[in-house]
Amino acid sequence: MTAIELKNLTHVYNPGSVFEKTALNSIDMKINKGQMVAIIGHTGSGKSTLIQHLNALLKPTSGQVLLNSEDIHADKSKLKYVRQRVGLVFQYPEHQLFEATIYKDVAFGPARMGLSENEVAKRVKDALNIVGISEVLYEKSPFEISGGQKRRVAIAGVLAMRPEVLVLDEPAAGLDPGGKDEILSQVKHMHATLGITVILVSHSMDDVARLSYHIFVMSKGELVCDGTPAHVFSQWEMLKSIGLDVPQISQLFIELNKVNPHIPMGAFSVEDAANTLMTLYKGKNS
Repeated sequence: MTAIELKNLTHVYNPGSVFEKTALNSIDMKINKGQMVAIIGHTGSGKSTLIQHLNALLKPTSGQVLLNSEDIHADKSKLKYVRQRVGLVFQYPEHQLFEATIYKDVAFGPARMGLSENEVAKRVKDALNIVGISEVLYEKSPFEISGGQKRRVAIAGVLAMRPEVLVLDEPAAGLDPGGKDEILSQVKHMHATLGITVILVSHSMDDVARLSYHIFVMSKGELVCDGTPAHVFSQWEMLKSIGLDVPQISQLFIELNKVNPHIPMGAFSVEDAANTLMTLYKGKNS
């Protein structure tokens, strides 16, 4: 089943003025329920504008955004409900932390949904448990923990709203290697545990290849390619032409293919590389 569908989505900033700019041009996109998908593109490709349409922060100039087959702008009175169902975590979400304790920060959203105190407490604990924040930290200030932990607390604040779709805009941006591995491992664990739809926006092709089932490629406000990681990263010449890299493993196999044309260029992860080389080895020795 489809979680989110975009139909002919177009967004024009400052229409009718000298500053008019088409940020999105006739985007058609389907994202299936329960999948983890990625949206990639060079800076200025339209990624950020697109994801702000998913929970109605922006309204299309034309076209539709459908959530479970319903136009999210059909009834303005339901926009608050839409934003609860589609959780959006911007880059550097830790900058939005503001409460005195981690517990209060995560409780802020669900407490304003009219839930009972017991239900709020349950949601806070569930959300913090999913992102790997121990109860011993609940009463600690969110400003006294590591960068990776801050980001996980910020994500927990959105998870506590129990969204059907979670959009993560560059979740590992600005973190050191340890913090990056920590947050991406938690994202993978969270998706496996909750089974919700996760939309990942990232500049890291290695992370995208490792985590996503389907990839959408944006360039100059248009959707230029989409498919499985294997399909998308096989289009390496096109990706390079729009300023994108390929995963390091893919780049390695591209170079190996130049030396030995019998080596395929389809590997995009360590697992793929191992399987490809093992197949070649067995074929050579059979």
